[in-house]
This record gives sequence, structure tokens and C-alpha cells, in this order.
Amino acid sequence: MTFVRDLVFMWEILPELLKGLVVTFQLTTLALVTGVILAVPVALVRKYTRGPLNWLATAYVEIFRGTPLLVQLFVVYYGLPELGIVFDRFTAAWAALFLNSAAYQSEYIRGAIGAVSEGQLIAARALGMKPLAAFRWVVMPQALRLALPAWSNEVAYMVKYVSVVYLIGAMELFTRGQIIISRTLKVVPVLLEVAAIYIIVVVAITRVMDYVEHRFSIPGLETSGMRREF
Repeated sequence: MTFVRDLVFMWEILPELLKGLVVTFQLTTLALVTGVILAVPVALVRKYTRGPLNWLATAYVEIFRGTPLLVQLFVVYYGLPELGIVFDRFTAAWAALFLNSAAYQSEYIRGAIGAVSEGQLIAARALGMKPLAAFRWVVMPQALRLALPAWSNEVAYMVKYVSVVYLIGAMELFTRGQIIISRTLKVVPVLLEVAAIYIIVVVAITRVMDYVEHRFSIPGLETSGMRREF
């Protein structure tokens, strides 16, 4: 009977958890999209420039890859208000996730650019293409496709990383679960359901990204060493 009651309870709390899942998806999507928008110029600066601009981009990448996401989140939410910069919970969560993801994505893209043969750029120039056009139409399309394996990993990781924002009260999936636990004192059923939702979502995302990666892969070419390290 206890098992049945737990199943009924888990069914009853599912709508509330799904509301949190929506916020998780929102944060994941925003962090990844804005992350890649920043990652591309950062990767290009690190790959093709020297001097202060390169040092600044390198410092950004090393700081955000070298410090815990939790520390970055606390700096954004609790530290910046001391400088007069105040974000609400959702915006602070997005800012920390976006800046962290952009640092990693820039390295995926930089590595992928390096994996494209320079001979192709030379051949494009020999055909009369200007350097910028050759880079845009020859190098970048291949580099973005080569970065797909690492980027698909980033998508699955980000869904799970979002859970850290419960520490500032952002109402994502894990936060909703914690609120239900504090209200009902039922720890195991809630955590099992939250875990099941994460597993289903991550497996689904992985399957989709595996298809995308296979669909756009370049036969004979691959990159290595571009996944997150822990």
C-alpha cells in the first residue's frame, strides 16, 4: 500500500515538477544560444589575434573554466549587488550559466577551427576569394560541424548544470522538488521522480544530438580533447 500511495503522490506532484522543468529548459536554451553567440568571437580572437585583446579573451576563458560554476553564480547574484548591479534570480542564473558555457564553447570552436586544413583556405584564396569570405564560407561551416560532438555534450551537461541555481532560489526543476520536500517531508519519492525526469530528458537530448551529429558529420575528420573535463 505504501508503494501505491507513493505512486499516487508522485503523479500528483508531476504538474508542479513540470513547471520547474519548463524553467530548466528556458535557462538551458538561453545559456546555450547566448553562449555560442559570445563563444564565436572569443574563439576567433584567441585563434587569430595577439596582444591585449587576446590576453583579455584568454583571461576570460581561463577564469570561467578554472573556477566552479557555483562560485560564478554567487559572484553574479550576491557579489555584483555590492557594485550596484542587481539581477533577479532568473537573470542571475542565466548570466552565470551563459558566461560559463561561452568559455567552454569558445574552446570547442577554436579547436574545431584548428582542425580545418589551412590548405583549404589557401585553395579558396587561389580561386579568388577574399580572406574574410574564404573564412566565412570554407572554414567556419566545417569548424561548426566539427564542433558538434563537443557541443552536443554541452547541451546534455547544461540541463544538469541548471540544477545548481536552486541555491539562489530560481524556480527550476530541482528547486521545485526541494520545495515539495520541505512541504510534504517526502524525500525519496520526490528525488526519485526528479531523477527520473532528468534521465528521460538527458537521454532524449542525447539521442537527438547523436542524430544531428551523424547527419552533419564530415567523414574522415574529427576533433578530440574538446569535451568538458572534471
